[in-house]
Amino acid sequence: MKIATFNINNINKRLANLLAWLRSAKPDVVALQELKAADAEFPKAALEKAGYGAVWCGQKSRNGVAILARGCEPILTRTHLPGGGTDAQSRYIEAAVRGVLITSLYAPNGNPQPGPKFGEKLAWMRHLTAHAEDLYKAGIPVVLAGDYNVVPTDRDIYPTKSYAKDALLQPESRALFQRILDQGWVDAIRALHPDAPMYTFWDYMRNRWARDAGLRIDHLLLSAQAAERLIDAGVDRDVRARDGASDHAPAWVELRDAAKARRTSRDSTRKTAPAPVGRKAPVPAGRPLLVIDGDSFAHRAYHALPKTILRRGGRPAGAILGFANMLLKFYRTEQPRAVLVGWDTLDAPTYRHQKFPAYQSGREFDKALLEQLDALPQFVAACGFANAKAAGYEADDFLAAAAVGEERRGGTVLVASGDRDTFQLASASTTILFPVRAGEVARIGPAEVRARYGVDPDQVADFIALRGDPSDKLPGVAGLGAAGAAQVLRTYGTLENALKAGRFAAHAERLQLFRSIAKMDRKARLPRLADQTPTWAKAAALAREWELNQLASRLEELAVAAERAGGAR
Repeated sequence: MKIATFNINNINKRLANLLAWLRSAKPDVVALQELKAADAEFPKAALEKAGYGAVWCGQKSRNGVAILARGCEPILTRTHLPGGGTDAQSRYIEAAVRGVLITSLYAPNGNPQPGPKFGEKLAWMRHLTAHAEDLYKAGIPVVLAGDYNVVPTDRDIYPTKSYAKDALLQPESRALFQRILDQGWVDAIRALHPDAPMYTFWDYMRNRWARDAGLRIDHLLLSAQAAERLIDAGVDRDVRARDGASDHAPAWVELRDAAKARRTSRDSTRKTAPAPVGRKAPVPAGRPLLVIDGDSFAHRAYHALPKTILRRGGRPAGAILGFANMLLKFYRTEQPRAVLVGWDTLDAPTYRHQKFPAYQSGREFDKALLEQLDALPQFVAACGFANAKAAGYEADDFLAAAAVGEERRGGTVLVASGDRDTFQLASASTTILFPVRAGEVARIGPAEVRARYGVDPDQVADFIALRGDPSDKLPGVAGLGAAGAAQVLRTYGTLENALKAGRFAAHAERLQLFRSIAKMDRKARLPRLADQTPTWAKAAALAREWELNQLASRLEELAVAAERAGGAR
């Protein structure tokens, strides 16, 4: 997968040059900057004819960014940096293409400095740094591509004193760029070409192209999951030499296909990208709090396992056994400091049912499943873990309250649930463990939420209200759909803003109701969640009592191993 970044410096003026380069270089994805064209002026038809789908944020006469994808349409996930308003200058866009999240960013130049423009540049870079941290923590392949308007080191500029006071070289600009690298991002060009100049920009003035008086200001920074797939990187200098060329040349990386990507072992002879100079080793994080939607996984286990699995007295046990296996696997792989399992209240209506009687109507559960749902909290407690269940609340509410509380304490959270409503909890500190197939989970962070739905986590409840949720019997806005709901939120930011602007006036009251139903209650009361020591022996005794002997044997082995290690009872 070849991904390029190219400051085109007026897309319509240089469209012929762009199309010629696309034909010869055949990049799979291109991040473009300085379109200098309003949205309506973007040459969509010409690019489609060349085989590229596109998303863009235009601006007449200046700025403007776009992402092109060969043979497909990029999935737009963001059109401005979070925390920086709506970015009226059209400097940032983000989209998912074939499993990789890609940005096109155009940082402010910042000149003259000192002065207000330099302050604006630094403020914008700080917003980028914060967002980059969220993206990196998402644990997915991300390429931060664009014109950063930063010369990272003196190696990245021709020998000169003429730029000494330029905003692109100031210590503050370089420090913010380095802060992004310190998060773990790999500067792809420098990783594979540590000593070569690799310039990407040559000013039109003073014959700088002919003198090769260049700067490296266009960068492709890779998350760990993208960096492990890095094959090659370079700059197409010849593009700068063409008639009517931009003052920039395309920089690019090539990544292995996801199916072929493998972490290189220490003794491998394969040539790989070295770690960038000055990159800090990641600081080990504290053990996370693991919160689990008990009903979600019990339901999955009940329907996945044979109904012939029985416990003492011939009573059903498939959901118990499947849930127990899941719980042990999560504990083994995640090593949480504590575990909380939240449960729905099935024998009393919640406040959601009281607000909207049709909520979750028509759901019926087998008696065999209900019996096991009643027994499972006993097993959780026997393991030494905490349960949360109370009249009027759903499991989601306890998960939300636990996540918020742990984040306030500076901790990290893993939320295990098959309910997409939990995507509203995703943050830099909270990751959703979402089951995708037997025994496998996807890790969902803010970037994954955007890649899937085109909205931020804090917009998920608004998104559900607009789109609807058939499983919960929330109708949403007829005919709007997921894409329409995401577009509304990209335009207005929130459902409330859309309603204030006069959208969906006939449905305003119901949409506000649906949002309140979709929003998790972060104030649900919780048990104390101090660090826990598993009581595997007690859980084994309960499993023996239930005559689930294979499960009991596994738990007894865990108890013996933990006792030897001095870590459990």
